[in-house]
Amino acid sequence: MYSRKYQFQQSATTYYMGAELSQLDQYADMSRTILVVDENVDQHHGAKLNGWRKLVIPDGEENKSMEVVEQVINGLIELEADRKTMLVGVGGGMLTDLTGFAASIYMRGIPFGFVPSTLLAQVDASIGGKNGISHGQHKNMLGTIRQPEFILFDYTLPATMPDEEWHNGFAEIIKYACILDADLFDYLEQNRDKALARDVEMLQFLVERSVELKTQVVLEDEFETASRRWLNFGHTLGHAVEKIEGIAHGKAVAIGMIAAAKISERLSGFPAEQTNRLMRLVNDYQLPVTLTSNKEKVFDIFKLDKKRDKNAIHFVLLETIGKAITKPVPLEELKQLLQEL
Repeated sequence: MYSRKYQFQQSATTYYMGAELSQLDQYADMSRTILVVDENVDQHHGAKLNGWRKLVIPDGEENKSMEVVEQVINGLIELEADRKTMLVGVGGGMLTDLTGFAASIYMRGIPFGFVPSTLLAQVDASIGGKNGISHGQHKNMLGTIRQPEFILFDYTLPATMPDEEWHNGFAEIIKYACILDADLFDYLEQNRDKALARDVEMLQFLVERSVELKTQVVLEDEFETASRRWLNFGHTLGHAVEKIEGIAHGKAVAIGMIAAAKISERLSGFPAEQTNRLMRLVNDYQLPVTLTSNKEKVFDIFKLDKKRDKNAIHFVLLETIGKAITKPVPLEELKQLLQEL
């Protein structure tokens, strides 16, 4: 285990890499902390959390809502949480997003930390300070940017994930490779079998490399005015597909990345053979590559994406594997490109 502290614009976050959930009391004062725990985590790991005050919430993206936030806030009131109470979210990306949001608005902000339990949450959702919930058809429409005090990375937690959830986590790792790290792309190609077999040493490498890549981008552009937009590669269309089809985030992002790569061929000269290489990699990690959703419905959702600026969306494109750019693309042009996919 090692720790690393990062200073963001308004606060600092300490990462505890390779720590253990059972040692949480070393990083948070049990007498001043309330846990928000995913029901699946409570089922598999609740014995490690004996003695903690906790609020257990239901799993599922549909629970990333104001109704569940209100349940958490009511629980905090019942437990007499004050401004010095720390809220710690233990679970997947939905849970950490919701916990950070609840902490950000309760009494105008209380401290919080995360213990991400899924591969997806460890490599992406818990990092960077984006906290939020969905509203209606629109994913993450309500939220804040506020950094956790700490993130505890326990590499044994994803071991209890179903295979489908394991594969979902690789969508975000592939994303980092596409936008920032061509060597990581090579590594994922060469080590597919070890990755799918849940090799612990490989998992540690992939989590730590992903955390490093995302954190560096957030340090450069915490409030998403420039390079942080690259982290949305595959997400503009992916979020729409996720909502329409009700599929897992990783699957939707995989579909979105392939679509974005094809759009990149038209708008930024991304080589078609590299699109094919990306399709092979996504398929190797047992993620979907084909957009089958109704394209009108997809467009109706993503035209209200948070990255919209008047009549254009700041769309993330690839110039080559490992190098992303952001380009404002008029909505009408995007609509036409979508129909041609």
